[in-house]
Amino acid sequence: MPTLRLTQDAAADELLSRDPLALLLGMLLDQQFPMERAFSGPRLLADRMGVDTLSAADLADADPEQVTTWFQGPPAVHRYPGSMAARTQAVCRLLVERYDGRAEGLWADVPDGATLLERVGQLPGFGAQKAKIFVALLGKQYGVTPPGWREAAGDYGQEGSRRSVADITGPESLAEVRAFKQEVKRAAKAAVTS
Repeated sequence: MPTLRLTQDAAADELLSRDPLALLLGMLLDQQFPMERAFSGPRLLADRMGVDTLSAADLADADPEQVTTWFQGPPAVHRYPGSMAARTQAVCRLLVERYDGRAEGLWADVPDGATLLERVGQLPGFGAQKAKIFVALLGKQYGVTPPGWREAAGDYGQEGSRRSVADITGPESLAEVRAFKQEVKRAAKAAVTS
């Protein structure tokens, strides 16, 4: 079992470390929301559901209004609780349909990184960039390293990079990733205004 330090919150990181579904849902929630809060979301959700480990089948089958209530808080699991509750259920339904409800089914038998990237990219809410970041996170910190995973993850798979959540191992690397993201935003703004 890996020891993740993505959120800087011991209980949230412990769940992410031992529950592949929690890690997958944390990645799903990492959109228009601070990284640490996104990856802390699965712990909040589990607490509100009164469970120690999340279940894709339970989330897929739950009443959508109940899931939205769990997401609303306070504090909210995400800044868009309604849409993210629905997207979480959609991801869980796909896991139930294709992978027997197991998030690790996404990567358990993949022959290569390209196949892993393709599977992750088929999840609701996972565009090309998010899929690459998740492949990098799995490879760098979760021990999921099929042949070609770094190539499939693109720049996010580079050894020693500080581009994304895949590179966060504690407070120092979190600050480095945040600085990288801010620089990318500054450069993008400068390109638009010039």
